[in-house]
Amino acid sequence: MTRFLTRFANDESGATAIEYGLIMALIFLVIIGAITALGGATESLFNNAMNALRTAMGG
Repeated sequence: MTRFLTRFANDESGATAIEYGLIMALIFLVIIGAITALGGATESLFNNAMNALRTAMGG
């Protein structure tokens, strides 16, 4: 039993999985931030294009 507890205490394989999980979470947050930032810019771009088309078509 002591040998099992010693081996369990020295096992660091779970720490690696947690680190990868944290890295994935940070990458996800960066992607969400980029999509949010570009979403507003893209929306205004399409609105400007639509207004130009409406003006060109006389409406």
